[in-house]
Amino acid sequence: MPSEEETFPRRPAGALESEVLRVLVAAAEPLTPRDVLARLSSPLSYSTVVTILTRMHDKGMAARHRDGRAFRYAPLTDEASVAAQRMNAALGTGTDRATVLRRFVAALKPGDEELLRRLLSDDT
Repeated sequence: MPSEEETFPRRPAGALESEVLRVLVAAAEPLTPRDVLARLSSPLSYSTVVTILTRMHDKGMAARHRDGRAFRYAPLTDEASVAAQRMNAALGTGTDRATVLRRFVAALKPGDEELLRRLLSDDT
């Protein structure tokens, strides 16, 4: 019998928040947790979705509005902004920023280093 880890492999940190955020951003209106659950590709429980949305609200990633007995959630950010914030936080944990940045650039996929150079030299 497979272990729980083999059945449900561990997701990378922030993966569920990112997936829920994508659903919120794609929606034309604020969504209830049940609406979000119905639009997710991952098999999650209702309580897990509520927990994720509550944490996203607490972090300032989603607005929450009461709708009768339920809450509706709307995005306050997008996935790219969240990823940028995480990268900046990770950079802040190192004591030698230059070395951290150098190693980050060295580990980029082909083409990403040139894209980064173009973005850094862009005057717009």
